[in-house]
Amino acid sequence: MHQSGEPAKPKGHGEVNMYQFSRAMYRELAKDVDTSVCDEAHHHVLQACEQNIERLVGDRHYFARPARTLFMDIRRYFPMTAQPRVWTVVQRYIGCAEEWLDRLPQNGIDVNGQPLQCRATTRRGTACQRMPLPHNGYCPSHQHLAETEEVDLREAVAA
Repeated sequence: MHQSGEPAKPKGHGEVNMYQFSRAMYRELAKDVDTSVCDEAHHHVLQACEQNIERLVGDRHYFARPARTLFMDIRRYFPMTAQPRVWTVVQRYIGCAEEWLDRLPQNGIDVNGQPLQCRATTRRGTACQRMPLPHNGYCPSHQHLAETEEVDLREAVAA
């Protein structure tokens, strides 16, 4: 972390490996890991960080609260006194990763080199092959599905 309180940005030439976010986050958290809980605590924390970033990259529209999910997965490996710091570090690094993903150009491929596809399925049950819009993951033909998701979410919140 820089002196300004911002997470260190991953370094790379052109293509940034998403593991740089998870590894940087782990390095900052590693000193507080309590190995008396489990001999493999460091391994579990690193694995949870990597899996969280992988899911953030690959399943972004369905991953509602990545920072909270990661914190809940790793908090048992830290003493209570360190947990506020752990939460802050996780929030900052996940926020930085989300911000970096938002800035990526939408050129038809994701960070893993896979072609972007609409989240919808066709009438025949196959995945829609059209390019999705960046704000919701649906192509222009399937925008009505995004609108129904928003209505369902508002109804769930109101209940």
